[in-house]
This record gives sequence, structure tokens and C-alpha cells, in this order.
Amino acid sequence: MGTYKIKEEDSKKRLDMLVLEKYPDLTRSRIKKIIESGEIKLNGKIVKSGEKVKEGQIVEFNIIEDKPLDAKAEDIDFEIVYEDKDLLVINKPQGLVVHPCTSTKTGTLVNGLLARITDLSGINGVLRPGIVHRLDKNTSGLMLVAKNDFAHVSLAKQIKDKTCKRKYLALLDGNLKDNEGRVETYLDRSKKDRKKIAVSDSGKLAITDYKVVERFPKNCLVEFSLLTGRTHQIRVHSAFLHHPVVGDDVYGSAVKGLNGQLLHSYKITFVHPRTGEEMTFEIELPDYFKEYLNKLRKMKGSN
Repeated sequence: MGTYKIKEEDSKKRLDMLVLEKYPDLTRSRIKKIIESGEIKLNGKIVKSGEKVKEGQIVEFNIIEDKPLDAKAEDIDFEIVYEDKDLLVINKPQGLVVHPCTSTKTGTLVNGLLARITDLSGINGVLRPGIVHRLDKNTSGLMLVAKNDFAHVSLAKQIKDKTCKRKYLALLDGNLKDNEGRVETYLDRSKKDRKKIAVSDSGKLAITDYKVVERFPKNCLVEFSLLTGRTHQIRVHSAFLHHPVVGDDVYGSAVKGLNGQLLHSYKITFVHPRTGEEMTFEIELPDYFKEYLNKLRKMKGSN
């Protein structure tokens, strides 16, 4: 615990940049999370990381430094759908965390990649080598992994520019009123639970298109297309529509027999960084997802 009084030369600096000067070993994303969690306050108040500080204000620091993490190679089960000298397309199973963090230090996709792939891009550091984008722990399906920085920059730009097309299938509680539509909101950390994301008046713009693929008496199978890539985006937008993803114990409710939400990244289209060729990959639903759908179809057919 410590305090710092803003000096004249610090005036009008962003709070996160001021903290970065004091704690140069922390990343900007980590600093943002620390500020949002209330471990750093300005004049006793929780503010946004981009808040401009003023001379005479007091910054309170209560930072618990993370212990250094070192990702080790481990034998982790996942499918490589495609591989060349620049990139991989992998099929991430449900339940697999993408990269190490303070709560999960081993048994992640990154640990598995290190055991099977000699070269991975280093842009995201030693804990996230090759990781261009992420899927939630209990979301399954296709992900891109970069084997060098050249590929990483190109793929990350395609995702940012929305030229990388990603499609998901999800089973929702209840039935959407419209067969297709668009959800466009701002998403930010929930003020009630910092581990959750919530629709907000501010934050980051999130856009999701949806189309109903199949309807059941109490559920609907929906194809989602991401136009932005925000944390928990599909799950939050589904709950916003009052039809959360089946099995989502964070934004909906857990379902007996399921280990998480029925949400699968089934299709991805991008331009190869080196060849310029448009590439599309599609993967089947995992067995537990198909089995759940088949039960619903049998029930619908018997009515």
C-alpha cells in the first residue's frame, strides 16, 4: 500500500500511463485490470484507466504483484486442422484454457503448443506465444495461431479490420422472436461483478449478427457472426436478448450433464499472410453438442 501526490509535471497524464512509469514491469492490460478492480484509486475513488490526473490529486496504490509465470511444454490434447510455416488452425476442445494466467498456470493450450510446435510468434510475450485471438475456456472450435511475427501482425490486423470472418453455432434457451438480426451495444466490465462483462452506456462497441438455424419447442440453434471480438461477446449478447446460451453458468444457468456452454466456433475465413489466398475452414460440432441436439430433435419428433 502506498500513495503518490500528483506533481505539476504529471498533470494531464493518463492514470494508466502514470502507473506504468511507477511499475514498468506491468503490462498496460494488467494495469487496466488493476485500476478497474479498485487496487489503484484516484482521490479515494475508482476511476477509468484513461482518467487524466491533476496536480495535487492523490493516487493510492494497493498492487499485489503477480508471481512470474513461465509456460512449460506439456502434452495437451487438441486437434491441428491445418499447419504451414506461418500459421496453424486448431480445434480447441471445451474446457481448455488458452494461455497461462494467475489462476491457471499449467494445462493450457499454450503449454500444448510449446510441446508440439518449434516456432511461435513472440508478439504476445512468453505466456501467450502465437496467440492471435482467444476462445473462452468452455467455448470450443477453430482458432488461429501464428508461428512467426509476420503472420501474427497480418492475422491480428484482419481481426481488427473485421476482414477475418468468424462464425459460431450456439444453442439458446427459448426461441428468438426474429429469424435473423443484429445486436449492437457497448460492453464493459460489470460494476457488480468484475469477472463478468455487461451491456453498458460506455465501453467498447460490440456488434453481433445472428440467424436462427433450427427451432425447438424450448430452444433454438443460432449461427452468430462476430463483427467485433469482445470478451464474452456472444454470451453477453445472447443474455441481452433474454435467451442465454444453454449451459452458460455465468450469464445463464448450468445444465446437468454439460460441462459448459453449447457454443462452438465452427467456421473461419481469412487471407493467408504470405500467399494472399483466401482460406476457409469449417469444423463439425463436438459430440456432446450433437448428442444434445439429437435429443431435442427426437423430443420434437415425438410431439
